[in-house]
Amino acid sequence: MQLVRQKEKRTVKRRTSGTFVLVALLGAALAAGCGQSPSGTDQHGRRGSAGAGGRAAAAAAPQAGPVGALVPYAEQLKRRQAQRVAVAKRWGLAEVPLPAPAPPAVKPEITSREGFEVDDGEDLPQVFTTVPTDQRIVFLTIDDGAEKDPEFIRMMDELKIPYTAFLSDYLASEDYGYFAEMQKKGVTLNNHTLTHPYLPGLSYAEQKKEICDQQDRIEKHFGKRPVLLRPPYGNYNRDTLVVAKSCGIKAVPLWAEEAFPDHMDWREWDRDLHPGDIVLTHFQGPGQWKGTMADMVRNVMKVITEKGYAVARLDDYV
Repeated sequence: MQLVRQKEKRTVKRRTSGTFVLVALLGAALAAGCGQSPSGTDQHGRRGSAGAGGRAAAAAAPQAGPVGALVPYAEQLKRRQAQRVAVAKRWGLAEVPLPAPAPPAVKPEITSREGFEVDDGEDLPQVFTTVPTDQRIVFLTIDDGAEKDPEFIRMMDELKIPYTAFLSDYLASEDYGYFAEMQKKGVTLNNHTLTHPYLPGLSYAEQKKEICDQQDRIEKHFGKRPVLLRPPYGNYNRDTLVVAKSCGIKAVPLWAEEAFPDHMDWREWDRDLHPGDIVLTHFQGPGQWKGTMADMVRNVMKVITEKGYAVARLDDYV
């Protein structure tokens, strides 16, 4: 089921992220203070809005008055950026993660990726590997639940990197409290089945137990019923989608890339990121990987940031 897209021409300009973010924020603040709309180039070299940081700054900055009134605000921005640099350095990141743009007012319409759909005319959950957007953003998703490293939760919280979890109960049940702590930090917990089976090899009734019973477990232990399902191994059939819809699943996000502590796996032939790509990784550690979850974060963020992308919240777009 692995199709490839046509090669896209693009130019990614390398920048020192910390310096650039501060310049963008200050530029937007000055424009807002003078009663003007922020303009110029955004963090990706496009004309128009001042980018993610610019929009945030414009919203928070004084909207009128002399430029001198913005000096304290500029100093505040400098301090915040210095804190971001310090946090990134403390966790061993090569560069400060780029800020994601503000989420869209209206979520994009998502359709199944060509070759991944079940063509029977029914309104079934869409299966996709990339969210439609022209923003240079990707989405980080983490599966299963085997490794329960408290350092990972602290790291992601301090770095303000959003991610979405897909849990299998046979692993998550070893320590529901770990994932409850994650949920308190704003992470959405979604469905990855009870026991992580190969779903197309199961009967309709068996698939219903795997998917719908996991819906019930997550709602029971975390208070919220998931709307996203990731089938184990990315494998599914028509029964999977029919069952998923019957117990509240709205969409089936798969992935375009997979992150490890020491490398990336790529679905597409160009071995590159694309706007809206979903990145998969796992709750694993030295027992399964050549490194820790923190090592994985350092590796995947190095790739994402160097390519000029930011990590956004999947829930804001799906």
